[in-house]
Amino acid sequence: MRGQVIGKSMPHGYAGSYARQADMVVDTHPSEGEIAFGAPVVLGTAGAVKPWEAASTAAKFVGVALREVKSATDYMNQNEGGYHKNEAVPVMKRGCVNVICQNGTPAPGGKVYIRTVENESYPKAVIGGFEAAADTGKNVELTNAQWKGSADANGVAEMRILTILNA
Repeated sequence: MRGQVIGKSMPHGYAGSYARQADMVVDTHPSEGEIAFGAPVVLGTAGAVKPWEAASTAAKFVGVALREVKSATDYMNQNEGGYHKNEAVPVMKRGCVNVICQNGTPAPGGKVYIRTVENESYPKAVIGGFEAAADTGKNVELTNAQWKGSADANGVAEMRILTILNA
């Protein structure tokens, strides 16, 4: 009997899914706004987290909103989901997590950037999106993170948060 091959490569999965469990730190914070799975978060008030904004800086980076057991809120977009204001958000503070890389080509050990200002040259690159290419004055480098490998066909790549910046 001949063996069957389903595919030659496996996709990374969904944004916000943790990639490796051995060395990870996850804390839960209340949300101060709508936060998508796999999105970067920064400190808000009284221990809460909020989505990355144009005024956010790398020094305020807390981590990535994880995709935990929670149903999608939009029937037509089952692969997308997030947290509403005042919900508990599990935040990856150290470890490997899958995120969408919206610009550039991630490579093992490569620098990770987050967009802070829109750029007409990259119309699909939104503020708060992860990137693998510097865009001077329009994104900031996360000094405590690096890419673990390349992106799959869906733009999902594994990112490693090396150290905790904000507790």
